[in-house]
Amino acid sequence: MSTAHSKQKMTAAEYLDWERQQVERHEFYDDEVFSQARGTRRHSLIGTNTGCVIGNLLAGDDCQVHGSDMRIEIEATGSYVYPDVSVVCPPIEGKGDDVISNPVLVVEVLSPSTEDFDRGTKFGYYRQIPSLRDYLVISQDQARIEHHFLNEGELWSLRDVEGVDEVLQLASLRHDLPLTEVYSKVEFD
Repeated sequence: MSTAHSKQKMTAAEYLDWERQQVERHEFYDDEVFSQARGTRRHSLIGTNTGCVIGNLLAGDDCQVHGSDMRIEIEATGSYVYPDVSVVCPPIEGKGDDVISNPVLVVEVLSPSTEDFDRGTKFGYYRQIPSLRDYLVISQDQARIEHHFLNEGELWSLRDVEGVDEVLQLASLRHDLPLTEVYSKVEFD
């Protein structure tokens, strides 16, 4: 998630060199740098829960689960983003130890300031990653996950899963994701 405040224009190579020296994270779209919005306790808890649950599901598997500190390169657009959770399976590709370019699953926990971007433009960028099979957009205001997935016809489909007792089927990982675990200890207003 990024704020609408652009820092400056630069090339992708300049961004990577500059970003690696920064304390705070910044995303890179269309030659512009955007500072990351700060999260809330609920946002952080949902992201952490999701990463932990998926990590437990993949125990003994070669795939890796990463949190919001892992940068993803979207080669087709020249963009660099920090999703809340990502999963990458071997062979792991990326320009350096702090970048992956071939995730199979990406998770964004919605924030009021970024939800339109996460559902629209950002998802459009993510769809250009050839390895990506699942994109989860998780609400922090209710137990609801929008599951975008690449179906057998290689077309993106949407499955909306709502309710804390529901289970989301992640076909690309061959596992089910229980919403009760994603929303563990989360209190809604």
